[in-house]
Amino acid sequence: MKTSKFIISTLRDAPNDAVIASHQLMMRSGMLRKLGNGLYAYMPLGYRSYMNVQKIIRQELDAAGCLEMKPTVIQPGELWKESGRWDKMGDEMLKPQNRQGQDMVVSPTAEEAFTALVREGLSSYKQLPFTLYQINTKYRDEIRPRYGVMRGREFTMMDAYSFDKDQADLDASYDNAAAAYRRIFKRMGLKTISVKADTGAMGGSGSEEFMVESEVGDDTLILCPNCDYAANVEKASCAPEVPLNNEGKPQVKTDLAIEEVATPNVFSIEDMEKFFNAKPTTFLKALIYKVYNCGIDLSNAKGCKDLQTVTEGKQTYYPESYFCVLIRGDLDVNEAKLAAVLKASGAELANAEDVLRLSGAPHGFVGPVGINLPIICDDSTKDMHDCIAGAGKEGFHIKHVEPGRDFTPFMTCDVRTVVPGNKCPDCGGTFYMKKGNELGHIFKLGDKYTKSMNVTYLDQNAKPVTPIMGCYGIGVDRTLASIIEANHDDDGIIWPMTVAPFQVVIVPVKYDGQMKEVSDKLYNELNASGIEVLLDDRNERPGVKFKDMDLIGIPVRIVVGEKNLPNVEVKLRKEKESKLIPAEEACTTVCEIVRKELVALNS
Repeated sequence: MKTSKFIISTLRDAPNDAVIASHQLMMRSGMLRKLGNGLYAYMPLGYRSYMNVQKIIRQELDAAGCLEMKPTVIQPGELWKESGRWDKMGDEMLKPQNRQGQDMVVSPTAEEAFTALVREGLSSYKQLPFTLYQINTKYRDEIRPRYGVMRGREFTMMDAYSFDKDQADLDASYDNAAAAYRRIFKRMGLKTISVKADTGAMGGSGSEEFMVESEVGDDTLILCPNCDYAANVEKASCAPEVPLNNEGKPQVKTDLAIEEVATPNVFSIEDMEKFFNAKPTTFLKALIYKVYNCGIDLSNAKGCKDLQTVTEGKQTYYPESYFCVLIRGDLDVNEAKLAAVLKASGAELANAEDVLRLSGAPHGFVGPVGINLPIICDDSTKDMHDCIAGAGKEGFHIKHVEPGRDFTPFMTCDVRTVVPGNKCPDCGGTFYMKKGNELGHIFKLGDKYTKSMNVTYLDQNAKPVTPIMGCYGIGVDRTLASIIEANHDDDGIIWPMTVAPFQVVIVPVKYDGQMKEVSDKLYNELNASGIEVLLDDRNERPGVKFKDMDLIGIPVRIVVGEKNLPNVEVKLRKEKESKLIPAEEACTTVCEIVRKELVALNS
């Protein structure tokens, strides 16, 4: 390709809304143009790298035995009502209607579509297992799209779904996908961290994210330096600690009756420490949470008798419910864990009016004794005794609270936020924290969708059986942006050879005379050798060409200058120094450079 037949449109400065390196460099290099808030178009230069990312994904999934297909982006809303996610997905899901008034969905994810399509043709156990995938457009109506294509409203995802007879098949499909993911990201030059993750609105059991370390990452990773433990903070667990009393000894049961204490102007845990001269490990912190679309049975839960339920397909849930969450005073509640335990789409602290209405006291004075709400106890409260808690009325706390004696939990589970300094549950190492961006996510969905959408096949005994599923996704745009985040300097992008829009650029100081002849000859030789090469035949100053090519980030640059002929200058974008070689040897030398790096990345 010659620049005279291509679009090279670089910017000196990035737009004001571009605050991270990948967004800035994609805009400045001319890879992207913005159509609207969270809506970006790939220009020819960016599209080449975008398609290279897709090519690697496609090659590895095909090699792993997965089958590509192409569902529609617009889906019937009835499918989402069958699965029970029509309302659960929330406002991120765009729900237009067609001219007949039929509810439609602009696909934010594809579980329903794949399940419905498989349902039409699945009849026998002999067809299972198999894995289908797509590389397709998605739309999520993000409240605050940011960071360019890292978190846009329209984006491209690879979605794969395995359909399996049993857990052994699902485990094999899951492991097969994980291995393919590792090959995919290695070929792109990315070092990923595999972490345990929350399944979120997708549901299911086992879940693993493939993350890259990033200073601007949306995710917080909890890592152990002594073993392979790695988890998203939304999923991370830690080794339990024994709660200590004021003397630094394990807490012991008390027979003392509850004692009410006036505590004016005592609101926070810090205030309580000073007032009671006690350690925060002796405090039971009670918080009222509003929970959306809770999917567990609350029919026998305290205070939930009259709760409204909604049934979609085979899924029944509570659109709104409230819980009192108890946790040790020095810890914080992890809302993602809480939502996962309750099979809910979200959980948030209740507002002041609801807290007062439901507990009889504002936050700071809420207590577990006598409250007419289901109580969720964090695991940290299991060995707590002789505690201090809110009294359930403003300005008062109570002492000598005994869990189990003075209140009964509806559920005890892990809902704490793990932080650096906590201990690893696997080896006892001390956790540390990093920021990361999620590139891929894999789930063991089980029968969540196949059961709700009535998918069955006939087993060896001709009996109908529900298959189980796995779900595997990679964000194409986010992966491309993450490659730039990991590979750039002050001058621009430094592409890995596998993803670069071109592998080699030829830059004649002036496209004229002998410099033109040598440049054209090299261009033809490299093209004939299968190298993706760009010839900068623009009538621009050499400095402009060099600066543009550094910004664009093409891995190998050949400079053809009159002063150096019959030699040419070869420079790798990732290295500072260049070298002079005879023009007659340049094609062979450059081909070796390109193929050596490709072998290293693709091996």
